[in-house]
Amino acid sequence: MRRGVRFVVGAGLGIGALAVYLWYVGPEAVGSRVAAVAPWAVGVVCALMLAEATVDGLGVWASVRPLRDGLSPRASVQFAFAGDFFDVLSPAGPVSSEPIMAQFFGVATETSYSEALGVRGVAKYVKSAAQLLLSVAIVGVLFLDAPTPRFVLVTLAGAVVALFVVGAALIWARDALSAVVVAVLAPVVRVVSGLTRETPLGREAVADAVGRFWERVVHFRDAPELLGLIALSGVFEQLITSLALWVALAGTGTTVAFLPIVAVIPLPQAASVVPIPGSLGAYDVLLAGALSLTTGAPAAGAAAAVLVVRTFELLVSLGCGGVATGFLRGFRT
Repeated sequence: MRRGVRFVVGAGLGIGALAVYLWYVGPEAVGSRVAAVAPWAVGVVCALMLAEATVDGLGVWASVRPLRDGLSPRASVQFAFAGDFFDVLSPAGPVSSEPIMAQFFGVATETSYSEALGVRGVAKYVKSAAQLLLSVAIVGVLFLDAPTPRFVLVTLAGAVVALFVVGAALIWARDALSAVVVAVLAPVVRVVSGLTRETPLGREAVADAVGRFWERVVHFRDAPELLGLIALSGVFEQLITSLALWVALAGTGTTVAFLPIVAVIPLPQAASVVPIPGSLGAYDVLLAGALSLTTGAPAAGAAAAVLVVRTFELLVSLGCGGVATGFLRGFRT
């Protein structure tokens, strides 16, 4: 019975979120754009979006492996779908969804919240870095002489530099950062824990949690093969999404090169800072514009391809992800 209730709750979450998306974009707009793409291409895009979400399970499995015995392959795929669900619903995408998912990871592996947040933070960092580096390599080698791709290269290279600078700064200043985090969180934890515990958690408990977080972050120094699997998972996702866009463009009668699509996939990730669940609108516009600039595809064809891919991406994330979320345990029994 409990599994049945979880299924109903998860399905309700997914259907409700998908309904909000359709209301925001407009059912007529989605229908007209889907109709502009050949039926065979729509079917292939749907299958590729399911494959993209499933491939993310490899990165989940590798990232959670340091936590006791980690997760089984099946559970890793389930968590991958659930992560996509929260990526869509969270205002800042993975930045705000991972703190939510860390609670589920901690319960499933019988470890602490801070440990789960540590390994998943590393996973998101490595995944983004791998995708950006692939894009920079493609643009730099194949399209450096073209004026528009030069702008794309500068943007992507700037993102890579910023990513590595921030990562290096966090590691270098982790002692000072830890002290600040403990000072800020200790009073909050004391008040919140006092609501459910006779003896509230103090500063020592917060400091211990922060210490476990950093231990998990640096754990991957002794497990480079796990970092490699996380990076590989991110690259596979990028390639599958690019293939879905290439197929959708072909379904509109537009034939373009494949590699430029791979190169621009990470560009719209900046849209995740827009405080709108799923970055609705912002992501679509940025990606369609980038496709037109780098591939020469007509603006209408690029917009139709992006909307079709995004519709099925959100359908998988919200529908399948909502059901997967309904079967997760958020609290220890």
